[in-house]
Amino acid sequence: MAIWEQEDDRAITPSTKVADLLAEYPELEDVLIGMAPPFRKLKNPVLRRSVAKVASLRQAAAVARLPVDEVINKLRAAVGQEAMMAEEPGQDSAYFTTQPDWFVPRRVVTSIDEREDATADEMPLKRVIHEATRLREGEVLELVTTFLPAPGIDIMKAKGFRVWPMEEEPGLIHTYFSKSPDR
Repeated sequence: MAIWEQEDDRAITPSTKVADLLAEYPELEDVLIGMAPPFRKLKNPVLRRSVAKVASLRQAAAVARLPVDEVINKLRAAVGQEAMMAEEPGQDSAYFTTQPDWFVPRRVVTSIDEREDATADEMPLKRVIHEATRLREGEVLELVTTFLPAPGIDIMKAKGFRVWPMEEEPGLIHTYFSKSPDR
């Protein structure tokens, strides 16, 4: 884990929420959007009011498949803050794990494909939450995206769902959700 040399409410850190970053430093919107195609969705006002409030820069870096230190230090440089973070390789590896015992492909009952969604400028989180709450014991919901939906994964885990993302091929992520047995 990287060690920060200074603690400052305005300091840009991996735990900084995207919405807070853009509220404090609106000029960083174009810098952030220029880093990776998934960040273009920040132009959508609905996304800005929802997912950006809960997504940390660590999660945003995982979504973009960028090293978190690269994202943080580029943003810090743009506002005159010193680079403060040592490289933290593979931050998205915490999301990608081996196939869990609870996942069985034939148990997928619903699939949401972000690529075919008419609201492609929005994250499908609201729909995922709605559909996941309707799952029965053992059923699985599939989300297909062109990015790692790190904020959504963390939100669903916090809500007590089992989650497993897998990269089928570069730029194609299948994330599976199931109710935990104790839910």
